[in-house]
Formats: sequence, C-alpha cells, structure tokens
Amino acid sequence: MKNTISLFDFSKKINYKNELLAGFTVAMTMIPESLSFAILAGLSPLTGLYAAFIMGLVTAVLGGRPGMVSGGAGATIVVLIALIQSHGIEYLFATVALAGFFQMFVGVFKLGKFVRLIPQPVMYGFLNGLAIIIFMAQVEQFKITDHNGVTSWLQGMSLYVMAGLTALTIAVVYFFPKITKTIPASLVAIIVVFAVVLGFNINTKTVADIAHISGNLPSFHIPQVPFSLETFSIIFPYAMIMAGVGLIESLLTLSMVDEITNSKGNANKESVAQGLANITNGFFGGMGGCAMVAQTLVNLNAGSRARLSGIIASVMILIIILFGAPVIEKIPMAALVGVMMMVALSTFQWVSIRIVNKMPKSDIFVGITVALITVILHNLALAVLIGVIISALVFAWDNAKRIRARKHIDEQGIKHYEIFGPLFFGSVTAFADKFDAMNDPQEIVVDFKESRIVDMSAIDALDKLSKRYQQQGKVVYLRHLSEDCRKMLKNAEAVIEVNIQEDPTYKVMPER
Repeated sequence: MKNTISLFDFSKKINYKNELLAGFTVAMTMIPESLSFAILAGLSPLTGLYAAFIMGLVTAVLGGRPGMVSGGAGATIVVLIALIQSHGIEYLFATVALAGFFQMFVGVFKLGKFVRLIPQPVMYGFLNGLAIIIFMAQVEQFKITDHNGVTSWLQGMSLYVMAGLTALTIAVVYFFPKITKTIPASLVAIIVVFAVVLGFNINTKTVADIAHISGNLPSFHIPQVPFSLETFSIIFPYAMIMAGVGLIESLLTLSMVDEITNSKGNANKESVAQGLANITNGFFGGMGGCAMVAQTLVNLNAGSRARLSGIIASVMILIIILFGAPVIEKIPMAALVGVMMMVALSTFQWVSIRIVNKMPKSDIFVGITVALITVILHNLALAVLIGVIISALVFAWDNAKRIRARKHIDEQGIKHYEIFGPLFFGSVTAFADKFDAMNDPQEIVVDFKESRIVDMSAIDALDKLSKRYQQQGKVVYLRHLSEDCRKMLKNAEAVIEVNIQEDPTYKVMPER
C-alpha cells in the first residue's frame, strides 16, 4: 500500500489509504465550520466553501508543513465582520488579497521564525482557548432558527435525538480506535450516525438546515472597489489584523504539528503559501482563511503525515460543491458536532492542568490570560501578543534581579567591581546602586567578564557612572568587554565617555 511520490518538494513514503480516508474525513469536518462562519459574517455559504477549497489546495501543495490543513477559518473572518457590514463584500475581497500580500512579505523576508519567540505557556493558553471556542461552537448547533429569524434552543424530542446521536458519535470516535486504527474513527462515526438516521428515518437537524451548498467553479473576479488612497486607508488596518491573526494561528499550528509528528516544518514557506492562498481567495470569491487547528488534528489522528490528504480534502470540497451537495446536505449535524467535540477535547492541553502546581505563578497567569482573551474576544493575535509581552516583562524583571557585583581592592589600591548578570534596561538601577563614588579610591575597574552590555539603557548607565566618578576626580575603567559590547560602545562614543582598559591576558573570542 505504501509507495513513493515525488511532487514539488516532497518525496517520501505515503500511505495512500490513510491519506485518502483522512482527506475525506477532513472535508466532512471542514464543510460545516466554513458554512457556519460564512453565515455568521453575513456571506453566501459558497464564499466559505470556496475559501476552504482554495486555502486547502494552495497550502497543501506549496506550504511548509505536510499534514497541516488550511481552510476558511473563523479566526480570520471574525475580524472582518465590521468591514463587511460597513462597506460590503467587495471590500472584503480586496482586504483578503492585501492581507495575502502582507503574509507573503513575512515569508519572503524570513520573518516567520519570530513565532519561536512565543513561550510555552502562551501556546498552552492559545490551544486551551481554541479548544473551548471549538466546543462552544458545537453547543450552538443545539439551537435552531425559525422562519422569522428567531433563534432558540432545541426542545423535547428534537433535543433528545440530537443529544443521543451526538453521544453515539462521541462513543464511536472514542472506542473504535481500540478495535482498529486502519480506518479513521471520525469517518466511521459519521457513516454510522448517517446510517442510523437513514435506517430508522429519524428526523433531525442536517447540514441542509444550515445552508444549501451546491454551486459552480469559482471564477476570476477583480474586487470592485475604487483604486484610491481612501480605499487603501479603509482596508489597510483590517488587512494587517487579518494577516497577523492568520499567520499567528498558522505558525502556531505548524509548531503544534512539529511536536506531534516529531519533524520540522518551514515557517517562512508556510507564510508564503498562506499569503498566496489568500491573494487567490481575494480574486476568486473566497472569504480568506488560515490553518485550522481542529481539522489539522482530525487529519493527523486519521494517520495522515503527507500533503496528499490536504489536496484530497480540497478536491473533495470542490466535487461536493459541484455534484455532491444533495448527499452531503443529508448528513446529520449531530455526527459532525460529535466529531468536533472530540477534537476540542483532544486540542485542550490537559497536561497544563496536571502540572499547574509545578509551574511558576507567572506562567500560570500568562496561560490563563491568553486562554480568556481567546475565548472572550476571539482575537487570537491580541491574546498571543499580550501573552508574549507579559512573558517578556516577567523575564526582564527576573533578569534585572540577577545582576550582582563582587568587590575587592588590589595591592595597588585599585577597587575592582566584578559584575555578574546582564546589564540592560531592567537592571541599570540595581547596577548603579552597587557603586560608592564618594568613598571609592581614585581608580576603579568594572569587570564585565561575567556580564554583557545589552542595550542603550546600559550604555547610558555606564556614561552616568563615569561622570559620577569624574565629578569626584576619579577614573572608571571597563575591562573584559566582549567584542560586540566594544562595538556598541564605539558606535555610541559621540554621546558617552568611558575608558576601556585592555587586558593582554584575556580574549573573549580568538581570532580566526
């Protein structure tokens, strides 16, 4: 069953059976989510399905992470709802295309690596928040909208049937892998519930109750917006936010897949692929998107490790749009809800709860904060940004407290200050407090063998220290500066005055 395939940059062993079944399962789980978010944004259901097809195909072929699935994700469309309501769908398409250019820019200039700066507590918070969002979105399927547009909870027999079928789906997904992992449990669950509903002629909520999904091939369409600075000023902020949200979710998903598969993806290549896919969306009537965590997990759990399943899922969605709508529209929503609930449970990082007593309090605070912002605001970019900022400030504070000075006076009467720990904006106050210009001898040496000068605040602190001693008629010498510290001080010599003492017996870096 395993053969070798070479297409574009991938040549690896592929299990065609796993890829085919995984692709079909991913398509089944992607359709309701794309439909739901398109309808939420006030768009045609086909706009969501076109995005799922285009994003999935382009990123599967050109992306930097085999096994990852992209589609018409809600994270990106949610930030554009205000624009759609105020300016219309044509401005949406222009914004999606512009966001794509921004994402390509990030990839081309190799800025995708900065996702590595995201700490693990932020990752935990992001994934836990996303798991809660996925689960809550499935609970919404237990509501129904009447002909007057009024939404209410299912009641009576309709509620019991929906809950029972959802429970059956969850049971199949949970227990079937204990029998065999040859066929994806999610796909088996959908087929079983579908068969039960058809066999017993059960009246329950189906995909058709959300929207009808038949249509034609997506066609090339230039967004009908004025080509002016005014238009650019309108769409620019939305495009920046969408590009940021899309890349953060995509690159975090890429990191997650790296951990699960114990392999390495290419963040910059994925950024270019995401950008190209969104540009294509903008000109072919799709609502745009990014990587989809839930569908990616479905794909990996189904045994996919290559690009083929993503291609199959995309083509499957297109086939469904063109020919398969009558069958797909009859799939019970309970089956898809059950599958997505299990995905939400597997997305949640339960280990973060088990180790909560062993983690620093600051990390716990960061994880909870990121999860809450993700759940409450649905703004993944803001959640991650705040998490990174808090982590950076905590790191800076911890390092600021680490700076120390060992003091001694040699036989010549010169006082030495041996500095330990980095000198940067957070530690300059503690650094300055360690010196006694009034009572120190005529010469002092500040030894940086175990320290580093990090930023402009550190340079300014050294300048002020030197002037403090000058006012007392004393001299400060800096010793054991590394080459990069020397260069930094050399560049700043126009605005500071310090004495660097050469040490013939010490070299930080040998000449090559």
